[in-house]
Amino acid sequence: MPRSYENDRRPSLTATIRRRFRSVPPLVWMVLIAFLLRLAVIPFDTIENLMDATHLHCWEQGNVAAALLAGHGFGSPFQSMQPSAIMPPVYPLIVAAFFWIFGVHTAHSIFAIHAFDCLINSLASIPLFFLARRSFGERVAWAATWIWVFFPYGIYFSSAWAWSTHLLLLCLYGLLYLSQDLEESPRLGPWARFGLLAGFAGLTEPSSLVLSTFLLLFAAWRLIRTRQRFLAPILTGALVLAATISPWLIRDAVVFHRFIPMRDSMGLELWMGNNGYSTRWTSDQLHPLHDPAELADYNRGELAYMNHKSQEAKLFIHDHPAWYASMCIRRAVYLWTGYWSLHRDYLAMEPTDPENIPFATILTGLGILGLTLAWRRHHVEAMRFAGVLFLFPIVYYFSHPEPYHMRPLDPLLIVLGTYAIQTLRAERREAVALEEQPELELAPVA
Repeated sequence: MPRSYENDRRPSLTATIRRRFRSVPPLVWMVLIAFLLRLAVIPFDTIENLMDATHLHCWEQGNVAAALLAGHGFGSPFQSMQPSAIMPPVYPLIVAAFFWIFGVHTAHSIFAIHAFDCLINSLASIPLFFLARRSFGERVAWAATWIWVFFPYGIYFSSAWAWSTHLLLLCLYGLLYLSQDLEESPRLGPWARFGLLAGFAGLTEPSSLVLSTFLLLFAAWRLIRTRQRFLAPILTGALVLAATISPWLIRDAVVFHRFIPMRDSMGLELWMGNNGYSTRWTSDQLHPLHDPAELADYNRGELAYMNHKSQEAKLFIHDHPAWYASMCIRRAVYLWTGYWSLHRDYLAMEPTDPENIPFATILTGLGILGLTLAWRRHHVEAMRFAGVLFLFPIVYYFSHPEPYHMRPLDPLLIVLGTYAIQTLRAERREAVALEEQPELELAPVA
């Protein structure tokens, strides 16, 4: 029986699927591919994540979340029953939600939390793309975002570290993108949205407040330069930010009967990096989670313990100024290059550093090159990016670094490195084109 004309025109199933695949926006594919890559790495034995149960008692965020579900409020991350202001509230609340659904410290809840981190890390592709496109154009944006999809640090750390770093990363690129809007208009709405996101980022990781302040002031300066009103907008952004973080500040003041600027752990962090130990950037064995004597001292009272550690660190720094200066330089070098030491005792603790050092150094070098080239044609973007790059890690130079501290800056370095490579290639093509042009023959003078 002959086929009808209508059946001849009916699209095949393959063509329909192909057409629907093509209709999916490329950014959706980027997020999906990034998420699946990160998710697939979680079960690997080489990933030191919380799927290995031996790490669970050291997981401060999980300990606070367990205290919340047990009805103790924001309890200590050191498996102590006392109230604490060490961890800001956002990420422990998220972990507590997963614990409530899947059980406290169960295999299902731990996997779900790692999967959440992978998703958040992947979603950063969206603000990263729009930020890069507005700053340096379409080609840089697509290339940089695809690099982020397959970027080794993004894949590894989102799969291995159940921490607030990934949420901070997403917030940071949202703030950077919104800050570009602030510079173009004194309308109060965008400034209020920026303040709300900045407050949320501060409750996720207080170190971001330095960047939020810088971006607010930078946007206000840009309005002043174009002779637009700036006082009402910057006050709006600052007040919304303050209102967003104020419940946490009030909670700390009520619980501890004194003002605490977001978290009270600076004394411990300062001491962990400045006590004479230098084989590694810090010794985990000195931490209350690993040292029973330190935990006993901590259990006498969190604020008293932090004050004691601060005094010990400041006294050591006072007595060893040359050591402290050299350690600050070493910490800065480590954060930007991955290099701390090649001594066998250190490499026994960090065996992958010989491979990581050239990768981190090249990434930093490309980022600095991108900043230099951007200054010639996009000096406003260069100033904004440089402010974020150099302000964010300063506190870690003076206290102590961790490998995950620099991860929120990775996409920014990728954007700048991509811009550098594309700019140099374009300049090279222009130079070759000029060399290949035939010289014009001068006409003889009559």
